[in-house]
Amino acid sequence: MENRQDKHSGDRISENDSAVVRYERKGIYILPNLFTTASLFAGFYAVVSAMSGNFEIAPIAIFIAMVLDGLDGRVARWTHTESDFGAQYDSLVDMVSFGLAPALIMYEWALSGLGKLGWLAAFIYVVGAALRLARFNTQLGTADKHSFIGLPSPSAAAVVMGLIWALNSYGVPGKEISIIALFFTITAGLLMVSNVPYRSFKDINVKGRVSFMAVLAVPLVLVLVLLDPPQVLFGLFLVYVLSGPIAYLYHRTRGKSKKK
Repeated sequence: MENRQDKHSGDRISENDSAVVRYERKGIYILPNLFTTASLFAGFYAVVSAMSGNFEIAPIAIFIAMVLDGLDGRVARWTHTESDFGAQYDSLVDMVSFGLAPALIMYEWALSGLGKLGWLAAFIYVVGAALRLARFNTQLGTADKHSFIGLPSPSAAAVVMGLIWALNSYGVPGKEISIIALFFTITAGLLMVSNVPYRSFKDINVKGRVSFMAVLAVPLVLVLVLLDPPQVLFGLFLVYVLSGPIAYLYHRTRGKSKKK
């Protein structure tokens, strides 16, 4: 008998049961939702910073929102405080922090000088994030544990904000590379609604045994990030964004070659 675990409610659903009684937790849990609210604040603060022309702080705030977004779900599972409210609240906050905020920041930094083309590119990103999150919500409990379908919205936000953070650290004005910014914004938006699979890393067992090289790699990555956070983080997320289409094309090409 095959069972499926609902990510947010914590209930186990049996595929062969004719009648399934689900227990939905009522109420609002404070601890995990504090992390979610902090993520929302970081996204809001990023937009305010961009409106003030502070493009050094705005990308950092989005990366902080990413860290907080990764913590709220784990805190909920560790403390057994998962709820449907928390799942819905988290999705709405993701739309603000990783959908609306990056698009507005990119528009303020580079796209506003392109006229209608600029705000259309920003809108494509926003629509892509909204559709990505809506699709993710409808697939809860049935999605493949090993991969995401489409680029996750936090990763899309990371590569777009990483571009701003990296170039701004070198003093490059966004208006001078508006075409490059346009390409990154539209590409990130389209990848979010694509059928390109991306590794989720949810199958990694942090409690299991790992090789010595894996243990050594963690502090090395942390050292590299601390040496130059803008460049290293942008590079890491750019590699992740490119990994999906490259792997997708490779498997499709190999599949066609086998049929011949």
